[in-house]
Amino acid sequence: QVRLVESGGGLVQAGGSLRLSCAASGSILSINAMGWYRQAPGKQRELVANIISGGSTNYADSVKGRFTISRDNPKNTMYLQMNSLKPEDTAVYYCHANVVNYYHTPSNYWGQGTQVTVSS
Repeated sequence: QVRLVESGGGLVQAGGSLRLSCAASGSILSINAMGWYRQAPGKQRELVANIISGGSTNYADSVKGRFTISRDNPKNTMYLQMNSLKPEDTAVYYCHANVVNYYHTPSNYWGQGTQVTVSS
């Protein structure tokens, strides 16, 4: 089993910053890709950013230039530095990881989500 635990959400004023963390633990041989998704009330879950094992990154247009995704491979931990936050960034942020277990089987896992609220 693999567990993803997010932290770092909270309430911040527009223009402020937050840093989210996602720590993966359990039966992990390697992690192919990790990513952050978000879901606002009444909207579908959307990709915010992702990062593959080699370090390549991908961002949603709405966060480019404001958010930075990174990962610490030895610690199986991913981060999302969010700057210049806007009220429209308000959502529950979910961590996702594609993990290869000790049987060399890849599977997708999700964290429980962390709330980010940006006040105007």
